[in-house]
Amino acid sequence: MNRAIFGLIAFLLLQSLARAAGGGPTPLTLYETPAEAHWAPYYPNMPACDDTGVLSTISGRFAQTQREYWNPDLSITTIDRVREIGFRSNGLDYMPRRYCVASAAMSDQKQRTVVYDVGSNFGILGLTWGVEWCVVGVDPTFAYAPDCEAIKPIIEREIGKPGSVLGEYGLKARF
Repeated sequence: MNRAIFGLIAFLLLQSLARAAGGGPTPLTLYETPAEAHWAPYYPNMPACDDTGVLSTISGRFAQTQREYWNPDLSITTIDRVREIGFRSNGLDYMPRRYCVASAAMSDQKQRTVVYDVGSNFGILGLTWGVEWCVVGVDPTFAYAPDCEAIKPIIEREIGKPGSVLGEYGLKARF
C-alpha cells in the first residue's frame, strides 16, 4: 500500500516538474478549434443582414412584444440602411453570428437604430437560423442595456475609427 502511494506521489511530482520545465502538452488556446469542428458542430449557414426574412422577423416580433406588453401603438414601419458590422467577430471558436445595424422608421415618426445578430442554430430546436435584436431607446426591461451594448460585440472597437459606418446611425462611444 505504501509503495502505491509513494509511486503516485512521485508520478505527480515528476509530471508537474516536466510541465514547469516546458515539457508536456501545450494547453489549448482560445479560438483554436473552429465551431464547425466541435463535437456538436455549428454551421455558418445564415442569411445576410438585409434578408427579408430577417427584417420581417425583427419587425413582426417587435410589434408583437409592444402590442402584448408595452405600447400597442408602436411598431416598425420600415427598416433601411442595413449594414453588416461583424461576421464571427468573437472568434472562430464561438457559434457563427453575423452582426448588423440598421435604421428603423417607427410608427411614432421617429428614426431609431436597430442592432441585431443573425446566428446559426438559434432557431427552434437549433435547426435553423435565429435573430437577436434590440431597438435603441426602446428596451424597457434593459435586457441589452445600456443602449443595446450587450448585443454589439465590436462596437467599442469600431467607433472612433476614421470612416466608421456606425456614426451614421447615431451611435456614440461611452466615456
